[in-house]
Amino acid sequence: MKKRVAVLGATGSVGKSAVDVISRCTDDFELVLLSAHRDREGLEKLGLDWPGAARVLSGGSGGRDQLAAAIAQAKADITINGIAGAAGLEPSMAVIEAGSDLALANKETVVMAGRLVFKRAAEQKVNILPMDSEHSAIFHLIRREAVSVLARRPGEPWNAEPLPKKELDEIILTASGGPFRKSSLEKMKDVSPEAALAHPTWKMGPKISIDSASMANKGLEIIEAARFFNMPPEKIKVVIHPQSIVHSMIRLTDGAVYAQLSRPDMKLPIHQALYWPNNRPTGFGRLDFESLTLEFEKPDTKRFPMLALAREAVRQGGLYPCAYNGANETAVAAFLNREIGFLDIPRIVGYVLDRDWSGEPADIAPVLEADKQAKSMAMSFMKGKA
Repeated sequence: MKKRVAVLGATGSVGKSAVDVISRCTDDFELVLLSAHRDREGLEKLGLDWPGAARVLSGGSGGRDQLAAAIAQAKADITINGIAGAAGLEPSMAVIEAGSDLALANKETVVMAGRLVFKRAAEQKVNILPMDSEHSAIFHLIRREAVSVLARRPGEPWNAEPLPKKELDEIILTASGGPFRKSSLEKMKDVSPEAALAHPTWKMGPKISIDSASMANKGLEIIEAARFFNMPPEKIKVVIHPQSIVHSMIRLTDGAVYAQLSRPDMKLPIHQALYWPNNRPTGFGRLDFESLTLEFEKPDTKRFPMLALAREAVRQGGLYPCAYNGANETAVAAFLNREIGFLDIPRIVGYVLDRDWSGEPADIAPVLEADKQAKSMAMSFMKGKA
């Protein structure tokens, strides 16, 4: 029987890759729902290729409610959430409520409300599968190396048999370093949005490209890894790896390091999530080791303070990660609109994080309110600067 698949954010970079993967595997998957924010033309074009799939525009008046209703009606077996930013949280919750497994490229869902999301997934007996290339790599390394980690919490998804006990000592996230890996702070003062969008290895949307340039993306991934795999932030390392071939690594207590290597392409983690818990042959990600050179270096937190701010946010807990994300989203939008400089992004986020965000939310309403407040504070700070 074919798996019924929904793709949220279908006209974005992750969504397009997901639809491409599904188009190659139509004997195994049936596409039942496609959503986009405001790209009506792109969504209509997809509809020509997938006439049997429902289509929803989630932007504008009533869009969120329409999307939630469509998710409930789709009866998908697995839903890919490729929506960018905080806007992806409520659709993730709607997917869980609908009883669908969730393949998650929207890291903000876990950053903003990880505890609540995992709790509800356990209650609904659905799986949350990480689809960021880094967290997908960690997930599969843990599974395949039979590591019974701090990552396995009672009632959490991954419905699999208990694993033998091997201790996970560290998670090592790789980062490309972005377009300013070798740039001085003086040079970064005046960089344009166009320069920040020019990622050397990955093709991504504007927001995540800017996050990669500032390393806020890796900061968000530190928070996501801490919450997804139940690891203390000091056990999550970051290493610069400009080739983006090693997607992440795990180190066990005996010192052995296991790495996942593949091409810098989202199609492989999408394929793995769709077929999980099984494994199927694919041409995605195959490497030619005869011409491969791999480099690693330590990140510079003075030039890229978003890393240190993320560690502090996850260490503080509560709504601090939500505030980190909200302030960053606002600052990135302002930078893309040429309202602030590139180095103003961490200054704005640091200002917002200096407030008290220590409340522990009982449901997502306080999370959404904290996101709103963090964005408002960031806007007020920027207006004061002007």
